[in-house]
Amino acid sequence: MSRVISWIPTAAGSDFDLDNLPLGIFSPPAEAPRPGIAIGDYVADLSSLFEAELIDEATLDGARVLNGFLARGRAHWSALRTRLQYLFGEASTLQERVLVESSLVPRAEATMHLPFEVGDYVDFYSSIEHASNVGRLFRPANPLGDNYRYVPLGYHGRTSTIVLDGTLISRPSGQRKARDAAAPSFGPTAALDFELELGFVAGPGNAHGAPIPIEAVRNHVYGCVILNDWSARDIQAWESVPLGPLLGKSFATSISPWVVSLEALEPFRVENRIPDPPPLAHLQTDERWAYDIDLEVLLESQAMRAHRFPPMPLARPNFRGMYWHVAQQLAHLTSNGSRVRPGDLFGSGTISGSEPEMLGCLLERTRGGTDAFELPGGERRTYLENGDTVIMRARASAGERRIGFGELRGTIVG
Repeated sequence: MSRVISWIPTAAGSDFDLDNLPLGIFSPPAEAPRPGIAIGDYVADLSSLFEAELIDEATLDGARVLNGFLARGRAHWSALRTRLQYLFGEASTLQERVLVESSLVPRAEATMHLPFEVGDYVDFYSSIEHASNVGRLFRPANPLGDNYRYVPLGYHGRTSTIVLDGTLISRPSGQRKARDAAAPSFGPTAALDFELELGFVAGPGNAHGAPIPIEAVRNHVYGCVILNDWSARDIQAWESVPLGPLLGKSFATSISPWVVSLEALEPFRVENRIPDPPPLAHLQTDERWAYDIDLEVLLESQAMRAHRFPPMPLARPNFRGMYWHVAQQLAHLTSNGSRVRPGDLFGSGTISGSEPEMLGCLLERTRGGTDAFELPGGERRTYLENGDTVIMRARASAGERRIGFGELRGTIVG
């Protein structure tokens, strides 16, 4: 089947071509936020397209968040995508192109905003490689725990500190206890870390007390973003027994501005990882929920910027190898009747692989801060220092088809 080519300059061959069309909230210079679609080097103003009667999705007329559109469901999501592919494609009329062209804002001039209002945020523990590596550091005799292969593990995070790409990350303080200390102390973390993740965004929710069966999950998930679940490892280690993280995780979670739809990722669905033992009945599905998505983490220190060194690659894992997938996570989360609402966010947990270059956090890479690595210019790191910038990228690609997520950046400040 031949691919449709866009008439919009810079779209063809870019991460934001007609195959992608990610949604976001942006503002043109000196104007109010509104919904937009990334296409090539531009943002198409969906409010402008609505006012020109080129689209009929009223939830995208001047909305400051995407929640109303997310609530509409798959039929409306797909209809908008099909309509935009027509408008941005070669089959559109000259009159339509003139109207579309007037809606385009250069992405370099657009200010991005949080794309949706997050009511609830759950972070999972999907990578068995990550779970095993971390477990060996703290529980060498039983790294995974008896429950890992049976249940998608997760914790509820705070939504008030979910922030957008580019937001400065203040070094958090909390209680931490050195191994040889008699008592804990309070102060800034000395073990600030990143976690490379994807975050899945909910669409229509469920009624309280009505679980979402695993075969219906695709109707309840719109798409995903890059997610960095910043972590203060020393604070986390002290406070996590027995209930789990609090201050060590709640200070910031960063997400990328463009929401890539599951429909755009459809060509990149691959076979699920085979769990051992087989999951319980409510977690079983023959539908493919693994995605062939390459991810990357890079680090840039303040000294590297001063000397104009390029960012240093730290990790390059792939998302396809996750042990638990989002359909199992959402089905399990609601199996007790818990509610899901449009805009709820589900973090995959750290994405790591089986090779050293695939480790998605510094806790793994430095073996709990005991194995430092060197940056260009001779600096050494075990955890993040003030002035460090973490850059995350994600892309699914095959031949001429590329689905990019853009970048997610965060810089540490004291």
